[in-house]
Amino acid sequence: MLLRFADDLRMFLPPARRSGTVPIDPDGTSSLGHLVESVGVPLTEVGDMLVNGTRRPPSYRPGPGDTVDVTPVRRPQRVEPSRFLLDVHLGALARRLRLLGVDTAYDNDRDDDELIVQANAEQRVLLTRDRGLLRRRTLKAGAFVRGQRPDDQLADVLDRFAPPLAPWTRCTACNGLLEPVAKREIEHLLKEGTRRSYDTFARCSSCGRAYWRGAHGDRLQDIVRRATG
Repeated sequence: MLLRFADDLRMFLPPARRSGTVPIDPDGTSSLGHLVESVGVPLTEVGDMLVNGTRRPPSYRPGPGDTVDVTPVRRPQRVEPSRFLLDVHLGALARRLRLLGVDTAYDNDRDDDELIVQANAEQRVLLTRDRGLLRRRTLKAGAFVRGQRPDDQLADVLDRFAPPLAPWTRCTACNGLLEPVAKREIEHLLKEGTRRSYDTFARCSSCGRAYWRGAHGDRLQDIVRRATG
């Protein structure tokens, strides 16, 4: 049988197979999903699988002579609830998603097993660049993040999931919700220059961190403008 992968999926194949056409000897017992993942493509990245032109589920058992066309997941991929968990290597992306008001869990000391347990328990999509992690059978929802730079990764996540955005409403440090706060209530947390220069503040309802539009505001506003535009 032949597995034929769409262009967007060929990056997951070993270099020698990136033409996209992969011959497979089916054993009669392995499912279609197992065979696709056995050549390196996580099912989280797969849309339709067409066996001789007919859509089949991952549980289907193909036979000799079958031709399988494997397509990428359709974008935007709407998920409910629109919540995410990022692995330890995506801290900069986590801060950008939180800046945009996207519910984003992140901790830099979680191992793979802990990530899967948390993602499943909290109904979050696990975002990662670890293909092996996405092929773990116990993971209910995950996605591969494309791009090396945080800005490119952000663009990929927004393009794929199109989550609702609410900029400036979440703490970039802990993901808690921000609330307006009177300056007098947080003056003791501020340096002299900040107290003198700014009057509008917000505070995280979870960790208590104070926020204001400081010198870094233009850079953050640019991230928000590009995302919402």
